[in-house]
Amino acid sequence: MSTAPTVSARVGADVFSQDLLMHEADNMQWYAAYTCARHEKRVAQQLEERRIESFLPTYRSVRKWKDRRKVLELPLFPSYLFVQLGQRNRLDLLCLPGVLGIVCFQGKPAAVERTEIENLRQGLVDRTAVHPHPYLKAGRRVRVRNGAMAGLEGIMVRERDCARIVLSISLLQRSVCLDIDVADVEPVN
Repeated sequence: MSTAPTVSARVGADVFSQDLLMHEADNMQWYAAYTCARHEKRVAQQLEERRIESFLPTYRSVRKWKDRRKVLELPLFPSYLFVQLGQRNRLDLLCLPGVLGIVCFQGKPAAVERTEIENLRQGLVDRTAVHPHPYLKAGRRVRVRNGAMAGLEGIMVRERDCARIVLSISLLQRSVCLDIDVADVEPVN
């Protein structure tokens, strides 16, 4: 009779246990972690080292200086990243350097809808067409019917000659937009 080894990493006095995470798999939810400014990538790296699932959506931005141009990977939601945790591990997250808190509603940690995370992940398949956008709550809802983003739902916005779908994370009151061909979308009832 063999038992599976447990993998753990120390964080202060708390221990993240892989075995504990496996037992809590049914209770795992996505939460938005609030980080110190410009610490998102470092926190994501620490979570990866501890085998905690996290999601840091980024986009590419070209910055120009007098003597050079550089492509930077910037967070779509500055000072935020998403972490999948069980109830017991939420407090352990706060012990990580650079993490300021978990986004709460009425004093309780607020879970991010799983569909919003999946829509965002699916929208980031083609990274060249993603940009931050002002938050949209109302508008014409559409669904992508063709291509790599088939099934993705968002709000349709037209700007000059192109169409964009805006994906919103309601908990953060933030949005991102994706460039898309008008022929590839259909209205959602």
